[in-house]
Amino acid sequence: MASLLLRIALGIMFLAHGLTKLLVLTPSGTAQYFESIGFPGFVGYLTIAFEIAGGALLLLGILTRIISSLTVIQMIVISFIHSTNGWSFSNTGGGWEYPAFMALSAFSLALLGTGKISVLPQRFHLLTK
Repeated sequence: MASLLLRIALGIMFLAHGLTKLLVLTPSGTAQYFESIGFPGFVGYLTIAFEIAGGALLLLGILTRIISSLTVIQMIVISFIHSTNGWSFSNTGGGWEYPAFMALSAFSLALLGTGKISVLPQRFHLLTK
């Protein structure tokens, strides 16, 4: 049950962030932001796609360990980007508190795996058990 609750929480968080980048910030605005912090603009588009697709896959319990592991990497990078803004995510520019927590949560889910409840029968969980 713990992995289900963690999967749902992370899935919703990633969907919310991906949809915010898509619908509020817009893809071009997200790409411009990524360029402003030194990344190629296309990384913004990839981030939108990963957060929406990854969030949906987590909610469904598909490829949980893989998506969670990729999420750990993403959140560690974001933690370093925000580290100059201090600890609290309410600081100007956002601190590293939230992405660090998300990295640890995703790492925990990668260790736990999908759990017993998902849209796929257990025999299809080759890489996610």
